[in-house]
Amino acid sequence: MRTIKSNLNRKSSGFKKNYEAMKELVSELNKKKRLVKIGGSLDARKKHIKRGKLLVRERVKYLLDDEKNCVEIGCLAGLDLDKSDIPSAGLISIIGKVSGRDSIIIANDATVKGGTYFPITVKKHLRSLEIARENNLACIHLVDSGGANLQEQTGIFADKDGFGRIFYEMAVMSSRGIPQISAVLGSCTAGGAYIPAMSDQTIIVKDNGTIFLGGPHLVKAATGEVSNSQELGGAKLHSTLSGVADYFAENDYQALDKIKSILEFVNYTKPKNLAEKKSINPKYDAKDIYGIVPTDLREQYDVREIISRIVDNSELEEFKKDYGTTLVTGFAYIMGFPVGILANNGVLFSESSLKGAHFIQLCEQRRIPIIFLQNISGFIIGKKFEEKGIAKDGAKLVNAVSTVTVPKITIIIGGSFGAGNYAMCGRAYSPRFLFSWPNSKISVMGGEIAAKVLASVKESQISSSGKKWNETEKNSFMNSISQKFEKEGSPYYASARLWDDGIIDPLDTRIILGNSLSFTQNILKQRENFGVFRM
Repeated sequence: MRTIKSNLNRKSSGFKKNYEAMKELVSELNKKKRLVKIGGSLDARKKHIKRGKLLVRERVKYLLDDEKNCVEIGCLAGLDLDKSDIPSAGLISIIGKVSGRDSIIIANDATVKGGTYFPITVKKHLRSLEIARENNLACIHLVDSGGANLQEQTGIFADKDGFGRIFYEMAVMSSRGIPQISAVLGSCTAGGAYIPAMSDQTIIVKDNGTIFLGGPHLVKAATGEVSNSQELGGAKLHSTLSGVADYFAENDYQALDKIKSILEFVNYTKPKNLAEKKSINPKYDAKDIYGIVPTDLREQYDVREIISRIVDNSELEEFKKDYGTTLVTGFAYIMGFPVGILANNGVLFSESSLKGAHFIQLCEQRRIPIIFLQNISGFIIGKKFEEKGIAKDGAKLVNAVSTVTVPKITIIIGGSFGAGNYAMCGRAYSPRFLFSWPNSKISVMGGEIAAKVLASVKESQISSSGKKWNETEKNSFMNSISQKFEKEGSPYYASARLWDDGIIDPLDTRIILGNSLSFTQNILKQRENFGVFRM
């Protein structure tokens, strides 16, 4: 292993400027997260507590063995989405250990729109279940929901990835031996009633917990029968008569304790897939990252400076260092786990694409997880490069990223543009986890370039009709395109729509990667039957 030599000048004006800019971005991120974690309105929270119920994040905190070593998914999902605000999409999703078992806790926040499901809520729930299935995580459902939001029914009901897909995923995971446990801590209505009904084991809380396919209002409207919530689906009914629930709990704490007890008897030992080493802190201060990353995404820097502040002992066994230099590849350890790293150091050429595909094969053959550090404007373009075959060479890298079976984790540390997003394992390429830094941007291309391209097309159309486009109109058009791309390229725009699993402080990258790597190790997978072939 070789220690990465840092050439960072902390006294330079560029470092100081970058540091202050990133510090401000992180401050804004933390502010948004604090507001989101409050949940619903003050009145809604007061009403919730008055019923003797714990707030959703208190429930999650009580369950976790270790609150520090956990990863939250989609904290900012639903933020300023379609002119409305649904804090954390009304659903908290956190991965951590419960009774020693790696688990994902999926918990409705009843203070947000009564815990009802919007399209983004369904999307987040399904993403959480996808993570559970891919990483063999026990699923803990903390149910406190009014079910589907009826006014949003066209966006959540009938499609493949609609509300019903939740129950499908639960059934499939249960068939594979992945525990499905539910605690009904409040309402559980209509289709939502299938979550506890399809769980391996279910707990329901006295007075607050209710499970029914049709609530009192629906039953009266449909049949004329008059009843109340407890008669239709209370804890006593389901734990003594219907058998829908297996355990009766007096309160939230008792229900959560029962979940812990259940997980003590799942008869599971986590596989040892990787040759782990003792974790060694990097030699360089992680805070330097703030000053390394330029405020202008077009400005290049040596990504090794970032790597050296994330990997153990700042060591990287670099692969093909002097070939395809715009992509840095190499082996390292993160929190004691061996990893292969692909990190952008500029635009992707044929050489860097072939190098990346070769390196991915090595990781696959050796069963080593891959970390992608994305800061990519895309593949090189131009007549000379098309003649050389950039399309076919880039396709080799995309093919390798698509078919590799070892765990992949992506961090977007800068720009993520065009096909570069694909080649560096964007969302469409199924990384086990994908996180973004607050300086990141995701777009099909940069706003400035997009404005020039679209303006050129429009100008040609106007000219062909015999008219002329004046400079004022042209500049106004280009400015509107640039502003649109700037807004839609924001990491908050992306995170609100679950294009990533969350925006993170760069200083937390190492610990989040370490925890994520640990969570991926619950699955044993067979090696693909191919040898390494030189690219």
